[in-house]
Amino acid sequence: MSDKKLQEEKLSDKSSESSEKKSLVPENISEGTDANTSETPSGDLDEVAVATSEEKKKEEDHEAVETNADASEEIPVEEAEAPKEVTDTSEEKKEDKTEPEVQKADTSKDTEEDEEDDDEEEEVSSSDDEEEEETHEEEEVKDYHSLSKKELVAELKELLNSKPVQQIKNDVEEIRSEFNAKFNEELEHQKEEFLAEGGNIIDFHYTTPLKKEFNSLYFDYKEKRNLYYKSLKKDLSANLAKRQELIEELKGLLNAEENINTTYKHFKDIQDRWHTAGPIPRDKYNLIWNTYHHHVENFYDFLHLNREFRDLDFKHNLEQKLKLITRAEELQQEEDINKAFRELQMLHKMWKEDIGPVAKEYREEVWEKFSAATKVIHDKRFEFLKEMESAFEDNLEAKKKIVEQIAEVTAATKPSHQNWQNAIKKVQALRDQYFEIGKVPRANNKEIWNAFKESTRSFNKAKNNFYKNQKKEQYSNLEKKRELIKIAQENKDSDDFEVVTPLMKKIQADWKKVGHVPRKDSDKIWKEFKAACNHYFDRLHSVKNEANKEEIEHLETKTKMLEEIRKIKLTGSKEEDLKLIKAKITDWKNVGRVPFKKKSIEQQFNKELDTLFGKMDLNKKEAEMIKFENKLNSMVSQEDERKLKNEHFFISKKIDETKDEIRQLENNLGFFQHVDDSNPLVKEVHQNIARHKEQLEVWKAKLKRIKKVRNS
Repeated sequence: MSDKKLQEEKLSDKSSESSEKKSLVPENISEGTDANTSETPSGDLDEVAVATSEEKKKEEDHEAVETNADASEEIPVEEAEAPKEVTDTSEEKKEDKTEPEVQKADTSKDTEEDEEDDDEEEEVSSSDDEEEEETHEEEEVKDYHSLSKKELVAELKELLNSKPVQQIKNDVEEIRSEFNAKFNEELEHQKEEFLAEGGNIIDFHYTTPLKKEFNSLYFDYKEKRNLYYKSLKKDLSANLAKRQELIEELKGLLNAEENINTTYKHFKDIQDRWHTAGPIPRDKYNLIWNTYHHHVENFYDFLHLNREFRDLDFKHNLEQKLKLITRAEELQQEEDINKAFRELQMLHKMWKEDIGPVAKEYREEVWEKFSAATKVIHDKRFEFLKEMESAFEDNLEAKKKIVEQIAEVTAATKPSHQNWQNAIKKVQALRDQYFEIGKVPRANNKEIWNAFKESTRSFNKAKNNFYKNQKKEQYSNLEKKRELIKIAQENKDSDDFEVVTPLMKKIQADWKKVGHVPRKDSDKIWKEFKAACNHYFDRLHSVKNEANKEEIEHLETKTKMLEEIRKIKLTGSKEEDLKLIKAKITDWKNVGRVPFKKKSIEQQFNKELDTLFGKMDLNKKEAEMIKFENKLNSMVSQEDERKLKNEHFFISKKIDETKDEIRQLENNLGFFQHVDDSNPLVKEVHQNIARHKEQLEVWKAKLKRIKKVRNS
């Protein structure tokens, strides 16, 4: 007789024999009432043979019962500041999720461009993710909106160091959104100050060490996340290939030319390797599982040729499934409904994945018993959630009132410092109340959280606008006081005491009338103003009523020389005219000092020189150096080392400032790398650079000259 006919006869014998067997199920397992179910789902039509219509119906019923954990029965997420999504753990939800999620592009804008999300690694879901999601679904998320930028950076650093990168996406994006919002607000404030002080928008650039640290941490997060999903995708694909190879190996057992003992050992080895093959992509899970179990069924039918092996395995599987039923019935007494539900899901996974089939005459009975125990827990959970829902609704209404109260405080606060300080205390108290209230219905969780954040942001925006306007007023006052300082400094050395003294007294009175200035500038400008005023009045008190005779003689001499200068007629020859003017300057230098109150004659002399230079064809550097030479001569003639020292310092400072200006302008050209040089803005920058470089040469020449004078 052929092997095929022998197998068919034995299968027929098994069928008749099964109807006569007594139940092996203990007496305490009563027949279920839900559905006639088989234990193994049907396979995909492309991969496995079609089961009988009766078995197929049982398998579909099995799936329907096992997925009884409907989304509507899920316990709402633990109320936290920022809601999290919770993935439904039912098989039905698994099957729906056939496409891996893709990271959404970040829409927050930043002054310094953050890393682009275009090359972000695609998220992949593992068939083992179910338990992880259930474990982490009730983690609390902090109220990141209330943290400072420094605290947000610390939070991001802590997340990267303490949690797996695949679990922190929502927190990281929330932190990033809050950090960028706060930084952009600071950026706008700095820009306003820069423009208010006369800066050009082209020259504006602002960042901070904290911003750079945040960008670095966020870049590390993206790198770690991409690396994780690349590695996970590779591992899942490898595991999938491994499981597909095991299925092919399992299929080959039916045609193996070896004794049944060897084939059975080979089968058990495949089962062991299957259980340790690791997770696979979630969207491939059902197909692979169904295909594998279909061929397991085929092999058990094949084992009908050797009942000893098959019945031994069926008996072992029955014992294991009875233990799961017993544990499921014990869970009905568990007071913690969530804990019972999570363990029940684990039992279902063990039933489906870890334990093989039982004899057909017991499959329906044990499954109905397991389903009945499952239904009890689901019903208890449903009632538990129903009771909680009422309390959640009350919490929702309480939180809505708090959101409304924050909006009312914002609208009612009058523009004054004291009023806003009181409002800040009220809103903080309302925020504390919000977080003390319990959870809300899951459907409303995100909505009420967003409303709360929006009301808080609106309050902060109104508060910040008030203080921003106050700062604008303070900067306006700062400019007024700087104008008074300028007047004081321009007149502190004046010899026209009759005119300047009343002016100095007036600006002192005006100073007192101007309001507050920014705290960081207050001491500095007061010292400058006080020094200028004291300088003038010290001079006023120390000036003698009469100049000494020698200074009067010098004054008379210089007065005559000034008249001669005014009468000079230029010849048109640059060399001759320049020689003549320099001779006059030398003569002027050789005359001694004039009375202090008459030293304005020096300014008159310089003015006449400017007039002569204006008539000559001199370049800017030559004219500047000649005038500077005369200024130095005046200082030397007065034997005023203090003035020489101050002039030396002033020139050195100007050189540094001019270099900084040139460097900044050259950096600004980087913004116009792809802009044609004919562009007006580009041309203006180039002109400014040329002008500053020309002036830099003049300052360097002056520095060289004054060093020579002071060292001589």
